Amino acid sequence: MAKLNTKTSSLDEKSKSGGYFEVVDPDAGLSDAEREAIDKALVRKLDMRLIPWLCLLYLASFLDRTNIGNAKIEGLIDDLGMTNGQYNACLTIFFVSYALFEPVSNILLKRMRPRIYIPLIMVLWGICMTFMGFCHNFSGMMAARWFLGLTEAGLFPGVNYYLSCWYKRREFGIRAAIFFSAAAVSGSFGGLLAAAISKMDGIAGKRGWAWIFILEGLATVIIGVISFWVVVDFPDDAKFLSPEDRARVLRRLRDDQQSSAEHEDFKMLYLWQSLKDWKTYTGMLIYMGVDGALYAFSLFLPSIIKEMGYSATRAQLLSVPPYAAACVLTILVGWRADSSGRRGMFNITTSLLGVVGFSILLGSNSAALSYVAVFLSALGIYPCIPNTITWVSNNVEGVYKRGVTLGFVIGWGNLNGVMSSNVYRQVDAPHYRLGHGIVLGYLAIGLLGGSALNLALLRRENEKRRNGQRDAWVQGLNVKEVEYLGDRRPDFLYTL
Repeated sequence: MAKLNTKTSSLDEKSKSGGYFEVVDPDAGLSDAEREAIDKALVRKLDMRLIPWLCLLYLASFLDRTNIGNAKIEGLIDDLGMTNGQYNACLTIFFVSYALFEPVSNILLKRMRPRIYIPLIMVLWGICMTFMGFCHNFSGMMAARWFLGLTEAGLFPGVNYYLSCWYKRREFGIRAAIFFSAAAVSGSFGGLLAAAISKMDGIAGKRGWAWIFILEGLATVIIGVISFWVVVDFPDDAKFLSPEDRARVLRRLRDDQQSSAEHEDFKMLYLWQSLKDWKTYTGMLIYMGVDGALYAFSLFLPSIIKEMGYSATRAQLLSVPPYAAACVLTILVGWRADSSGRRGMFNITTSLLGVVGFSILLGSNSAALSYVAVFLSALGIYPCIPNTITWVSNNVEGVYKRGVTLGFVIGWGNLNGVMSSNVYRQVDAPHYRLGHGIVLGYLAIGLLGGSALNLALLRRENEKRRNGQRDAWVQGLNVKEVEYLGDRRPDFLYTL
């Protein structure tokens, strides 16, 4: 056992022959059944330590970026003397800073380590959120929303990249789905919470919408501070694991054709690899289609329901069931996509629900029918967010290349929040034909069309690799040079 501890304490050292980890096998000599039992216990340990707290962090993140929609129907615009155009500008400015910072966020995560970086940005955005409750005019709200976007930018791409460094490709989807389901939960929870907090209207001279920002911001700060003791680093330095378990995590990643286990120094090579990879751009197209729809839906759902003829409080409460349904389907899709390995088809079939939902919203004059369409829209959008991120992550190999690619894909998708913030104009109420039409186009062209294109191209590339048409790429290369090819290695088959 002493020999094992010596080796696993220097797991970041590479062999001189190939650049690969010399990861020992602590279970050598055990039967397949014994190894499987140990592996299942290890995955359960990872799940219990990583997933619940990360879900809580994303719940707080999504709640803090979208609660301005709840505040709007509680009188935010009138109290700050804003026009509807200025309100939309406050939504827009968040996505500008958010998208600009995302491509570099994963590099900072890798350099600063997760246990420092994630809690730090959370405390900072919680402070920004709290001060939104003390804004007195349009300029103050614009500044607060800019810094909120800047500080929140690192969480979603960071956690998805972080999880991909812990789990096998076929295990990642359900974890990403559970993590993202916190966004749907925040939609449900946010409506209930906003309805309750708004009853504090007038306390300490603050309006109900201000208390929504203040209390939710303070809660975020507290969670962020606690996170300094809860969030852990990457597998090679995870203190909650024994040396044997660290070796097991690294070995199972290596067996899954992932180099996520190893230490890499950042090189511009990884940036250029991502920029020259067509999968980066199909991923950006798909994520643009679903993310643009997501933010339009989440930011304006309370207003859309209110325009159906319901009071502000009832609109907050009626926004809960669609999110709850979306949460359930998100987890089911993540589970089934993992077990079947067919992420593209799940994107395509699920997106059809959203296309049908927004088609109905576009043509409906009935409040009841429109509310049914809201359910279909939520079901068609939410499951495709984690499924798309998992699909992209599964097909990009290399620690930094994957991080950079996820930054580009998620950053570009979130930049389309600029569109989302401006398509539901008050002048178009109560039917919002323009907004519904634009979101429908995003879903049909970006999500549905992009997924079909990506699936076709990946399938064609896999066939070429199976037929030996890419073997020339490794001729004359040594083991380390082959490793640097990442997902361009001829033996690397893409997840469809």
